[in-house]
Amino acid sequence: MISANLSAIFYLVSGVLFILALRGLSSPETSRQGNFFGIIGMVIAITVTFLSLGNFSSGFVFVLIFLLIGGLIGAFIAYKIPMTAMPELVAGFHSLVGLAAVFVAISAFLNPEAFNLGFPGNIKLLSLIEMSIGAAVGAITFSGSIIAFLKLQGIMSGSPITFKGQHPLNALILISIIVITYFLCSTQSSNLFWILLIISFLIGFLLIIPIGGADMPVVISMLNSYSGWAAAGIGFTLENSALIITGALVGSSGAILSYIMCKGMNRSFFNVILGGFGATEQSSSSKNSEQRPVKSGNADDAAFLMKNASSVIIVPGYGMAVAQAQHALREMVDTLKKNDIKVSYAIHPVAGRMPGHMNVLLAEANVPYDEVFELEEINNDFANADVAFVIGANDVTNPVAKTDPQSPIYGMPILDVEKCKSVLFVKRSLSPGYAGIDNDLFYKENTLMLFADAKKMTEEITKNL
Repeated sequence: MISANLSAIFYLVSGVLFILALRGLSSPETSRQGNFFGIIGMVIAITVTFLSLGNFSSGFVFVLIFLLIGGLIGAFIAYKIPMTAMPELVAGFHSLVGLAAVFVAISAFLNPEAFNLGFPGNIKLLSLIEMSIGAAVGAITFSGSIIAFLKLQGIMSGSPITFKGQHPLNALILISIIVITYFLCSTQSSNLFWILLIISFLIGFLLIIPIGGADMPVVISMLNSYSGWAAAGIGFTLENSALIITGALVGSSGAILSYIMCKGMNRSFFNVILGGFGATEQSSSSKNSEQRPVKSGNADDAAFLMKNASSVIIVPGYGMAVAQAQHALREMVDTLKKNDIKVSYAIHPVAGRMPGHMNVLLAEANVPYDEVFELEEINNDFANADVAFVIGANDVTNPVAKTDPQSPIYGMPILDVEKCKSVLFVKRSLSPGYAGIDNDLFYKENTLMLFADAKKMTEEITKNL
């Protein structure tokens, strides 16, 4: 048994460690340290919560059993999951956070005495408000994350799913949640509580289905924020400072990241929250793409162009992740640098399927951090570079984002690879990217398509170099 004062002190320590973790994770150079702080903070929080249970009753044993089961499952998944599936994993874990918040809210509503919240039908008003908010946001997070997972996994189409009257319906449901919460707090009716949960699950689905695949990284960030606010709401209900601190940190940092990404993609932050973006019709530029001529080459051609270049910019994308080509890419770059060729990496904010996806992959291959540049830092350099080596980055290099108002990616800042003297584009085929639209870069005069698996092509280029 641990005293309440001592618990509060340890929870505060874990909260400070979580803040240090976020600080560390903000930069690739300190990300490992940040991850370590987060692990230590979570161990402290779990241990204190465990010891706060009191006597060693059967409930204590059950908590220990399920803690071990959950920990083992999480460790197994983390060990087995490939980096390409990390976005799906994050979406799946977000759904579990939301579902946990819903289950705690249900337990607290049905048995408030166990949580010192009052009695059935006579729950403390403030606790009921907190419980309702936590349950609603948790339900939205769960169902929204399930849709995100299905889209990322390819089980569900990544194209926007829209229907007439969608936005008014979403607005009506959101207003209904507020009205039902008010009457729930007034009457404490169990029927209203279950209705609140059902329509919250429904709005979660409706908010995510109209969002297109190109905007999925923003969705992941947004759902991360939702899961934090759900945890914080339940933390207030349980009067657990660790949950409140952690939830608030996750919620606020996720919201800030969503805002930064929206700014980077030229999206409206409020449209993201309301699920009303990325749902425009595809433009006619994507039609009849197979009839447009392209220039294709092989590893010999690519090696010749690179060998005679003075500067090369690497643009990694999801295709690199799928092929697990980051290590082969690093070997190719090392060979180029031995020939006194300047090489740098250009990272788009939403390259891959989640924020920082490409940075993690490059770090895994021990790419020096000072060679990796964000869009704003390197975009002006493309015009002076001899070769741009695009390895699977489709939508983030598509010029239609600047030229076609009907395109679902219109207005999104892109990497200006088309301005390079030569563009080498590694791709299996001319199939569209995750946004579902054709890439005009394929057909530019200065583009040479390298149709192959990204890893195999990169290895062949290295041999030729």
